[in-house]
Amino acid sequence: MDLEWNAVRRQRLWRHSLLERAPAGGLLDVVRQTCGIHAQLMTAAEVSLGVRVDVTRRDIRAALWQERRLVKTYGIRGTIHLFAADELPLWMAASRARHASAGQPEARRLAAVGLAPDQVRALVEAMAEALDGQTLTLREMGEEVVRRTGSWAAETHNDAWITGWPAWRMALGSAATAGVLCFGPNRGTEVSFVRPDQWLGRWQPVEPEIALQEVFRRFLRAYGPATHVHFADWFSIPRSEARRLAASLADEIVEVRVEGQPLLKLASESQLPPPSGASLRLLPHYDCYLRGFHPRPELAAGYEQRAAGGTGRVPILLIDGLVAGVWERRPRGPRVEVRVEPFRRLTTQLRRELEREVERVGAVMGADPQLVVGEVHLRPHL
Repeated sequence: MDLEWNAVRRQRLWRHSLLERAPAGGLLDVVRQTCGIHAQLMTAAEVSLGVRVDVTRRDIRAALWQERRLVKTYGIRGTIHLFAADELPLWMAASRARHASAGQPEARRLAAVGLAPDQVRALVEAMAEALDGQTLTLREMGEEVVRRTGSWAAETHNDAWITGWPAWRMALGSAATAGVLCFGPNRGTEVSFVRPDQWLGRWQPVEPEIALQEVFRRFLRAYGPATHVHFADWFSIPRSEARRLAASLADEIVEVRVEGQPLLKLASESQLPPPSGASLRLLPHYDCYLRGFHPRPELAAGYEQRAAGGTGRVPILLIDGLVAGVWERRPRGPRVEVRVEPFRRLTTQLRRELEREVERVGAVMGADPQLVVGEVHLRPHL
């Protein structure tokens, strides 16, 4: 089967609900179809969902903290994600399989800060005990864990990414993967943690290898056609392990060529024609469409340097699945200024689409938006 990149991009946009916004009732379906929503910055996660689904940040927060249909935890690549609550055991089991892979970066990271496997296990057990029937802030969790394990858990360590974090905090991701913690509602400005089996009230264990295979299938649906190398980079798993995983699903996968490049897709996935019409979207920091898109040159459209390679380190103006500009938002009292720098001239139709998209971002955030077209001074993590 021979495909063109224009068709592949359109297929991915369709899978991500970036051609036509899903109704509010499709919130969980969209989270599932995109393999989770990156939530290291919660405001960015709210925009990611709001441009795909007819919901606002109030709806998203209600689904997280009142209805508990969504859950916030450490997920893909060890970063914070939103998942459908009923799929949390699946994603954590896949993460355990990832951690068990030879040469896995997580094991190297913990070893680099001086944490031995038995110490990590002790920290995870202490967190599980501390959270039994409790909602604890980060500070309270630290006090309880140190009390249970000893002063060594409070010793600070430095690595290339983190300065001055105590040892126990370095094991938060391991505890989440083990299924003993996830995020609870903030207490003021402080984050809190809960036990997912108690917070969600359900936990059906999944065998890690089965979970990892299912995640590979979902990656191909959302971001395919792709290669095992693309999956390895996306899920932060050794390429040799990703190759083995693809081989284990050989009966379910077929090879296609996209403008001559051999890629993999699920045999069961038919090439359904998405709806016609242009697509213009404002994607926030680390949007999942950007993080999962491979190969990068077919996304960045020659603007790799200006748009940080299209990896999501800066917010992106996306037109027909391609990087077409950058943007930023700045609070202005009850208003929010949305400044957009297109990389090419916008037609009258695209300008109208941009105005509608800015209105959508304002609605998601519960603010009155003001569109400004001009130069954007790129800054990460806003």
